[in-house]
Amino acid sequence: MNALTITRIIAAPTERVWDVLVNRMEEWWCPRPWRAEIVLQERRAGGAANMVMHGPNGEVMPNEGMYLAWDEGRRFVVTDAVRLDPATGTFLPSGPFMIGTWEVAAEGDGTRYTASARHWTEEAMKQHRDMGFEAGWNAAADQLQALCEAG
Repeated sequence: MNALTITRIIAAPTERVWDVLVNRMEEWWCPRPWRAEIVLQERRAGGAANMVMHGPNGEVMPNEGMYLAWDEGRRFVVTDAVRLDPATGTFLPSGPFMIGTWEVAAEGDGTRYTASARHWTEEAMKQHRDMGFEAGWNAAADQLQALCEAG
């Protein structure tokens, strides 16, 4: 399946984790000192999912994609294989790298948070792992967890 996954328990109610997950992305999405800027989010299957990541040395990494699923309160799924031109409503092929899934589910007194990246090829998965998937996605999850547990 060429997947990379992280999971953890966050000591906060699922509703709070979901709220922070989707409404405060700019605060947790990128490991600091990077930051994310939300450009357009159409929270529905087939909607645009566009952001720009900004690095500490002036790096700019646009991320344009499309939501494949938006299950309110539970999960969202995004791919960079297709992007939506908001001006025309046209779906355009893009350079596919992954399908990303972010999920929350009640577990005990907290919430299980799971984020995964599925890749078209084993080589793309290895490239993502070598780029620092585990450290980067765990750092972002640490930031998410801190915001959720801060109350």
